Amino acid sequence: MKKKYAWLLALSLVLSMFLAACSGGNKETADKDKKPAEEKPKVDQVLSFINGDTIPSMDPSMVTDEYGIQFISTTMEGLYRLDEKGQATVGIAKEHKVSDDGKTWTFTLREDAKWSNGDPVTAHDFVYAWQRAVNPDTGSEYGPYMMGGVIKNANAVNKGEVPVEELGVKADGDYKLVVELENATPYFESLTTFATFYPLNQKFVEEKGDTFATSADTLLSNGPFKFSDWTSTAQKWELVKNETYWDAKTVKLEKMSYVVVKEAQTGVDLYEKGEVDRAGLSSDLVDTYSTHDDYTVEPDTSVFYIKMNQTKNPALKNVNVRKALSRAFDKQALVDEILNNGSIVATGLIPADFVPTPDGKDFRKVSGDLVKFDTAEAKKYWEKALAELGTDSVEIEFLGGDTDVSKMMNQYLANQLSTNLPGLKVTLKEVPFKQRLALDTAMDYDMQFAGWGPDFLDPYTFMNLWLTDGGNNQMGYSNAEYDKLINETSTTLALDQKARFDNFLKAEKILFEDAAIAPVYQKASAMLVSPKVQGVFTNAFGATYEYKWASVGAVEK
Repeated sequence: MKKKYAWLLALSLVLSMFLAACSGGNKETADKDKKPAEEKPKVDQVLSFINGDTIPSMDPSMVTDEYGIQFISTTMEGLYRLDEKGQATVGIAKEHKVSDDGKTWTFTLREDAKWSNGDPVTAHDFVYAWQRAVNPDTGSEYGPYMMGGVIKNANAVNKGEVPVEELGVKADGDYKLVVELENATPYFESLTTFATFYPLNQKFVEEKGDTFATSADTLLSNGPFKFSDWTSTAQKWELVKNETYWDAKTVKLEKMSYVVVKEAQTGVDLYEKGEVDRAGLSSDLVDTYSTHDDYTVEPDTSVFYIKMNQTKNPALKNVNVRKALSRAFDKQALVDEILNNGSIVATGLIPADFVPTPDGKDFRKVSGDLVKFDTAEAKKYWEKALAELGTDSVEIEFLGGDTDVSKMMNQYLANQLSTNLPGLKVTLKEVPFKQRLALDTAMDYDMQFAGWGPDFLDPYTFMNLWLTDGGNNQMGYSNAEYDKLINETSTTLALDQKARFDNFLKAEKILFEDAAIAPVYQKASAMLVSPKVQGVFTNAFGATYEYKWASVGAVEK
């Protein structure tokens, strides 16, 4: 191949000299005949988007929701961030080394990274942030959840058994971070892209105290963008390019503006007026806009399900009640008629097309359909449950969101359940997103419509949700065999991928034998997206979108 390119290069040089000789005497004429190159029209690098609700929290230690995770990921950066292919690419870390036993990771940090106030981003910022996330005084949910069993001593620190200084993270000078893990963790690199693992400027956080991360003035950014205005109750806000970001030259967007819109029709109206550049579509709007030039469907790896709290309503402690509820609603009709956006029926916990087994097969296909709509089977379990409870009726409160799509879905599910299970009365409680999170944390609900998007590329990101007393369990589910299988995947079997996946497959079956949750659907999104929106990546886990490489392109009229 090298000879071929050398020959072509020689030929091109001969041709160029020949053409130069032939045109040498006519340079003045040629210059006169030249037409000036058309300049490309200048395009304002500004995009406008919709957000489904206010942002509950911008504190990396406290965030638990998709909105907070999205905007923290947009304005901040950890050791690594996700690229176009969903792979970890350089962030504050330039490189890392892993010990032979997989337990010690040493990260070399770049020395040109700065906070938006001009302070350097150092290894000490990571140490402080990670210690803060697991410190019991902080009250973080995600700190113990993401770091427990992963970072050495994280659980012991969170339980108050050892001081925070014993957490397995140390600064070796300003620009070297040494992390000790409890066990080898195959997915640890992808974990470092997640918001909980981002650094924090200790002096700034402590100076702001209780006001930290409640407004644009009480935030620091070290990522591609920063807030120009925002408060925790804001219905509108703007992000602007962060000029102090170490890779600011790569960031093309100058500004992104957001407005809270809960109704799909309102969002589409704004899109049609050119006031926003992306709008989600409800089922009725899909029929109207499916032939629109800007119509697109984005697949997702988020799974939605009904959580059944076994600690509040006595009826939900009964496994046959839960089995009946899991089978008593038509999921296919829900995705076809209520959503109508490309979402697919969920028959298990791990989503389709998310992670392959060690032999290259899709996990969901290998595990199979674990819970399907079946009214006859649902009624069989229901009758058995009523007999065990010694009653002919059961009342259950159903907690759901308050957006227009959420309300349609809540009403559909409540109607299906009460129609297909005689004697069941379902009362709806529809609240804003922030309130639903608070009720979930307090375990103050009977049944709840909920969902989970993966935080890293491994089945463990879903399976560890239901460990006994887990930080995201919050429904009183407990099964010792399930715990054993899942805990082994991150301890004794950490370096044996085949054995790990065998455990995941067994544990998923146990979860649905216990009818811990009722799977509903795997998300997709039908939307209108302006062709001028370019370079926005959709992530398979973590924050939904990556905007670092986004830009506004000229649109032909």
